[in-house]
Amino acid sequence: MSAIDYLLLMVLMTLTTAVTRSFFFLLADSRMPPWLQHALGYVPAVALAAIIAPDLLMSGGQLAINPSNVKLLAGIAATIFFLLTRHLISTLAFGMAVFTLLRLFAPAL
Repeated sequence: MSAIDYLLLMVLMTLTTAVTRSFFFLLADSRMPPWLQHALGYVPAVALAAIIAPDLLMSGGQLAINPSNVKLLAGIAATIFFLLTRHLISTLAFGMAVFTLLRLFAPAL
């Protein structure tokens, strides 16, 4: 690629970034429909699930839903703990403790 191509690429990437990041500011005068506002409330949870689920459910590129998957077992334990306590920081500590204990003391699983 030539220098002109790189310059054009950088300008277009800058414009794309600016437009996508300022999209809601550009449409500030218009009001989002209530159904869209409601749906956007689920975006953080869905994004987090999309990041975490593959790590819990896959091992070595293969689906690993079995008792030897210590990440999945620790995730299930942390989910149950959260449902009982509703305390996020404790859930993180509990889930990491369960994962560490399973990894260290149950390698035969």
